[in-house]
Amino acid sequence: MILLVMHLWDSKQIPILQLGNDFYDPVKPAHFPKQILRYWNHNIDVTGISKEHFVIFNSIPNNIPQPLALRYHGHQFQHYNPDLGDGRGFLFAQINIKNQWYDFGTKGSGQTPYSRQGDGRLTLKGAYRESLATEMLESLGVNTSRTLCFYETGENLERNDEPSPTRSAVLTRFTLGHIRIGSFQRLAYFGQLDNLKKLTSYSMNFYYADEYAKIDPTDENLLASRFLQCVVDRNAKLVAQVMMAGFIHGVLNTDNINISGELFDYGPYRFMPAYDPQFTAAYFDQQGLYCFGRQPSAFLWNLHQLAGCLKMAYPQLPAEEILSQFSDLFNTYVQEAFFKRLNLKPSDVETNSSFLTSYFSFMEQSKLNFEEMFFDFHSKRVLEKNSAKYEKATELLKQLQKFEVANVTLANHVYLKEEKPCTLLIDEIENIWKPIAEHDDWSLYNQKLQSIRKFRGLY
Repeated sequence: MILLVMHLWDSKQIPILQLGNDFYDPVKPAHFPKQILRYWNHNIDVTGISKEHFVIFNSIPNNIPQPLALRYHGHQFQHYNPDLGDGRGFLFAQINIKNQWYDFGTKGSGQTPYSRQGDGRLTLKGAYRESLATEMLESLGVNTSRTLCFYETGENLERNDEPSPTRSAVLTRFTLGHIRIGSFQRLAYFGQLDNLKKLTSYSMNFYYADEYAKIDPTDENLLASRFLQCVVDRNAKLVAQVMMAGFIHGVLNTDNINISGELFDYGPYRFMPAYDPQFTAAYFDQQGLYCFGRQPSAFLWNLHQLAGCLKMAYPQLPAEEILSQFSDLFNTYVQEAFFKRLNLKPSDVETNSSFLTSYFSFMEQSKLNFEEMFFDFHSKRVLEKNSAKYEKATELLKQLQKFEVANVTLANHVYLKEEKPCTLLIDEIENIWKPIAEHDDWSLYNQKLQSIRKFRGLY
């Protein structure tokens, strides 16, 4: 549980306010006809803040005085779009917990200067789906934003991708921050080199405080180099976790890549049924740009865009040298995440690589359920069973025997006594939504949340 202890800060201490007005626009939250709480994440204890703050959005004392719509641009499916920015959300507050700052950011909280003729609202189904995504990814060990809460707001919305009119909601995220690669792109687009430097220093200070403390912040080239190294490292680790979760984000645009190394903003996501590198989440991704197997290259492409922005302000930045480290970092983190998911002690590099390759080759050939195979192989449990599913996996099982169980306590986790693993495939999401849509029955949704939380800490 994360405990938020309220302090009487001077608002001048709030990080985002130190950036200044070039980075955001003060906005007013929408007024909603209804305020029906549908989800509250009790693992984020907002002691000292009333729940109503997260639907009325009155300012929290000694915090951000008025919600702020952040300014950014971005590449969308690798096409540059200068008409972006927080169009249906804003930064509501920032809280310090154990010397680390966190954001409360909204989705569906009303129109802003960047709404582009949109209504600034979020569908109830969209909020429901994001809450499930963040809960599942957290349990699978992915560094993700978390959903603090969402309220149904009593409006009817028209959408092209949902039966309409459809119900509305407003959601609040809890995350390290909302500074995106697109935030840097906007400044580069306008040639605001001083603001690029300001945002770099801000980001290093508040997202990578430990590394910031090790350097001389007046050495601009060192600051920029360490910042890019940190962002590359964090995102290499993030996409490795994503791959080992069998997850496809769907829209890995530069405005959706957070420099803090957290995954966030869940639209047309999917969890893979069976291993398929070509599996695509978004129906509009006709070319498969962000399919499962291309996600690492998508992250790297986006990091190249960040590096290009930084080079404008820091011409001496060794960007290519830093970016060249991504592949090795990713491979290291993939192995780390893989063995963590299986609760095995890694061996030497060659043995580890051979086993990982054999594992996914068998998974692809057998078409077994992605999550089910990780469930069976966890803590070498598959060796104790005589399962017909693995009768052709003789060589793979032989390789498995070379490894030791890493954590005996995890090997006896109550979740592993279940008959099958918890999954979150698209059919399940739709089936859970059906009784909500038809007669406002949230029982299946609450049962799914309990199932997802049951294995939290295992991975």
